[in-house]
Amino acid sequence: MRTDQILTRPERVFARLDREPERPAHLQTPQMSRHRVVLLGSTLAFYLAIVVAVLTTSWLVRLDWQVMFFRPYEQWPQLHAFLDYLVVLGQRGPTAVMVAAWLGWRSWRQHTLRPLITLGVALLLLNITVGAVKLGLGRLGPHYATQIGSAELFAGGDIFPSGHTANAVVTWGILAYLASTTVTRRVLSVLSATVSLSVGATTVYLGTHWVSDVLLGWSAGLLIMLALPWFEPLIAGVEARVFALRERLRRRLETGTVPVPVATALTPLLSAGGKWQLRLADEPPVNAAATGGPAGARESAAQPVPAGAQAAAASPGHAPVPRPAAHVSGRPHLIRSERTPVTPAGSRRPAHTERPPAGRAAARPATGA
Repeated sequence: MRTDQILTRPERVFARLDREPERPAHLQTPQMSRHRVVLLGSTLAFYLAIVVAVLTTSWLVRLDWQVMFFRPYEQWPQLHAFLDYLVVLGQRGPTAVMVAAWLGWRSWRQHTLRPLITLGVALLLLNITVGAVKLGLGRLGPHYATQIGSAELFAGGDIFPSGHTANAVVTWGILAYLASTTVTRRVLSVLSATVSLSVGATTVYLGTHWVSDVLLGWSAGLLIMLALPWFEPLIAGVEARVFALRERLRRRLETGTVPVPVATALTPLLSAGGKWQLRLADEPPVNAAATGGPAGARESAAQPVPAGAQAAAASPGHAPVPRPAAHVSGRPHLIRSERTPVTPAGSRRPAHTERPPAGRAAARPATGA
């Protein structure tokens, strides 16, 4: 009986996950085809048309006010609780964490950093483009409008275009962009379009965005997704640099060529005579016979090593600097207790005339008989 037949279904799943992942031979990368270029140009024209319509306070602005006065959240209040949760699918923080977790698992399985780097590039483009238009136009939302029929531009707001809608298009659309097969890409494209449309319509229902905000948010997110193939060389370059840096660090750790300070090459060793001697870590021990017996060995071990010799020995490619010969004295060294005390010949301070000489008692007046 085969081993996979003995294992249960959960055990087979974990056994498959424990296998060493293999990088596929070819990962499909979307190209900038003619169809994509035409779609990009059409979306850009639609984007500019919405901006011009809002700047000129056209019929689109009147539609914004009509929908605001209609108050959809009051017409269908039973949907309010559900749509409060649905709009979270357009918030940047929760959606980015969920999608990054899935793409991180894909990166580990496929031995590539392209999914994570692509997500980072798409979110960076989203923050730059959408954030610049938001701050530049400064439009106020429906709840903060001050003049009926006005476009509410350049008033210090940050509502145009809709960040929730653009983020939903980019975050969920990146899954379809990174799909490995054509069928999966089409299915995920329909799913991401449905989620982004639902999030945009929910913001209009809740009264947090104008209709024109949502339209411009859809256009902004779609422009980023259509322009991503132009950034594929940048994504590939970043991935190659990261892998090259990882390989250099791995080779250094395996060969042990990590630079070590010169100070750590000096190791204090305790000699047999009870004295401390400093010796280079890569220097062989001193031969007692070559230095003239144990006394010569102790003298050569106690001889200090110059700083220049230490640096030359620690740095590769330099010849070692010869140390000077140790000076051996013929007479024995006397310790402190064997020396005879020397008495000074006299005091160096001048004698005081007012003080009686030392050793002679001072004259005291006689008292009594």
